[in-house]
Amino acid sequence: MTMKRFAYALAAASAVMIAAGSSAIGDDCPEKDTKLKLPDISNDYPTNVRADYVYGCMLVNGMTRDVVDRCSCSIDVIASVLPYDQYEEAETILSVRQRGGESVAYMYGPLFVEKVSNLKRAQVEGEVRCF
Repeated sequence: MTMKRFAYALAAASAVMIAAGSSAIGDDCPEKDTKLKLPDISNDYPTNVRADYVYGCMLVNGMTRDVVDRCSCSIDVIASVLPYDQYEEAETILSVRQRGGESVAYMYGPLFVEKVSNLKRAQVEGEVRCF
């Protein structure tokens, strides 16, 4: 057998082994037949929203490890009490109100006041449970 034929035979054998190995690996993989199941969290808030809340809470209450834990607990309580879409609406209302003036007077209507009150109640619940 010449060196050239040996190289071709070796390459062919390697290709067969690689193909057989990859199919065998796929058969043994448990993720192939089952889908990744995530916990069902119906009122989960985005990570950046949670981090922003914790950061603001720490600015108000101090920059200690204990405060990080308490602020994290607080946003978890808020998330369990208030769905994210309601939290987002209330935060938006509060943000728009900061502009001030007549152009934002409608933000003090009964519907908007109720949304902000729901957020404040959830925040108080978080403070009571965590602080």
